[in-house]
Amino acid sequence: MTSPLSRMQALRRILNLVNGTTAAGLLAARAGRVPVRSGPGGLLLAEGWRLPLPRAAAFTLGNVILYRSRASRAFDAGPASDLLQHEARHSSQYAVLGPAFLPLYFAAAGYSRLRAGDPASSNIFEILAGLSDGGYPARRG
Repeated sequence: MTSPLSRMQALRRILNLVNGTTAAGLLAARAGRVPVRSGPGGLLLAEGWRLPLPRAAAFTLGNVILYRSRASRAFDAGPASDLLQHEARHSSQYAVLGPAFLPLYFAAAGYSRLRAGDPASSNIFEILAGLSDGGYPARRG
C-alpha cells in the first residue's frame, strides 16, 4: 500500500501531466520496452533501460524515472534512497520548467563540461538535485 501524496508531490504530478513531460517519459519507457510501476511520492519507476543513451544509471522525464538494472538496488531501497531523492528533485525541476527543462539541462551540462571537465559538477540542475545523492563527485571548478 502506498502512502498518500503530500501536497507538493500531488502538485508535481499534476504539473508534469499537464506539461507533457510525464507523457514523454511513458513514451520513452515504451520505446525502450521498459515496464513501468508505481513508486513512492507519485513517481513512476521504469527499470531495465538498455538503450545506449543516456549513459547515466538513471534519468528522469517528468514523473517517470528510467533506470538501468545496475541501479535497481538503489530504487528497491525505497523512498529514503539517495538516488531516488536525487531523481525526484529532477522531477520537481520538470514541474517548474516543463519541456524547457531538457534544453536548459543540456546547456548547463555543456557549461559544466567546459568549466569543470564533466557534465555534472558545475551543472546547476545536478547541484540542486544533490550531486552526491546522484552519485556524482563533489563540485569542482
